[in-house]
Amino acid sequence: MSQAASRSNEPLIHHWMPFTANKQFQEAPRIIARAEGVHYWNTLGEQLLDGVSGLYTTPAGHGRREIREAVTRQLEELDYAPAFQFGVPGSFRLAHELAQMLPEGLNRVFFAGSGSEAVETALKIAIQYHRVRGQGQRQRLIGRARGYHGVNFAGWSVGGMVKNRDAFGLGLPGVAHMRHTHIPENRNVMGQGEHGGIDLADDLQRLVDLHGADTIAACIVEPIAGSTGVLVPPKGYLERLRAICDKHGILLIFDEVICGFGRTGHAFAADAFGVTPDILTMAKAITNGNIPMAAIAVREDIQQAILDAAGPDAVEFFHGYTYSAHPVACAAALATLKLYRDEDLFARAAALTPKFLERIASLADIPIVTDTRGYGLLGAVDLAVDGSAGKRGFAVLRRCFEQGLVIRVAGDTVVFAPLFITTEDELDQMFALLRGVLKTV
Repeated sequence: MSQAASRSNEPLIHHWMPFTANKQFQEAPRIIARAEGVHYWNTLGEQLLDGVSGLYTTPAGHGRREIREAVTRQLEELDYAPAFQFGVPGSFRLAHELAQMLPEGLNRVFFAGSGSEAVETALKIAIQYHRVRGQGQRQRLIGRARGYHGVNFAGWSVGGMVKNRDAFGLGLPGVAHMRHTHIPENRNVMGQGEHGGIDLADDLQRLVDLHGADTIAACIVEPIAGSTGVLVPPKGYLERLRAICDKHGILLIFDEVICGFGRTGHAFAADAFGVTPDILTMAKAITNGNIPMAAIAVREDIQQAILDAAGPDAVEFFHGYTYSAHPVACAAALATLKLYRDEDLFARAAALTPKFLERIASLADIPIVTDTRGYGLLGAVDLAVDGSAGKRGFAVLRRCFEQGLVIRVAGDTVVFAPLFITTEDELDQMFALLRGVLKTV
């Protein structure tokens, strides 16, 4: 970056931005200044369509008055209270409401502040659960190639996205990975592919055979691998993982930070696929993206085993965060869940799904497109590499922004996750704009 460019954007240099090409951004900033409904506005007042629900966070629409008013009321009544050894009314109400909508049996809820914290919590619960049951040797964790489970040490260790790992050392010991589920036989398929499900899931059995079942605490997967580019599980895959975990006493963890709260047309992907995990993480859309929050749901017997192992008046789980069950976040989440119910937004997502997937599939005729896929309101378009990996994808992101569309890219994969309130006309606008951009890169 030239000195002149640095000086001209001096106010931008102090913020070290996450997952961003900071040097490039300072030369050509993409700043979003306002949002309402399915639209953003940049600092010039130009309107942009939101094609990714914020960052999978805001399916009910931006600027929802109901959430804003609930947050305001909560701030006027109670801004903060310590989460350790004290409680706030909203957290118990929220945990109860979540227990009613979660898959059957997942009815104990722990709160955190982000998806990364939720994963960290889930993995610690799994290890402690086995320890208190006299199986402390179960410390190995199984993840998956191309998986994303946040950026904390445990999360990127079980994750399998190379760029998220290679600058930070070896990670946690005792972690192994299964193959990802993106195989050529299932290319250009909307929904679940027919091929490879059982064989890919049997990677877990092969790891059991190699390391011994009695060394493995948990297997963690995203039902649909979101951040890496929407990898939908083939038919039979999740069911087979569930069966292997049941056979060998391994806890199955679903990371539903992206899939949770209607993205699949059901409350959770576990419901959509008919497979219930032992532990489920959620975040993002729990507050419609208004306040950072996350939650971890576990089976009652998992919590009870940990509680029963502690003595009277003893802390049972030495874990938590300053902002666990923050009262303002709880208020935002309760208002968000009410919106989902009152406006039947999960059903709206399900109704929009066929129209959305049809438009994703329609891009397969573009010469640089190498794959299209999707499930629910998650869709991805792979682009042929142009020189170096990620170059073409980043060019698409920048040109879409210039043309009035906010998307996400993962390398050379374009990702869509539209808001549940998006109309068919707005879908048409998004895909027409993207099609035009793809013809220029």
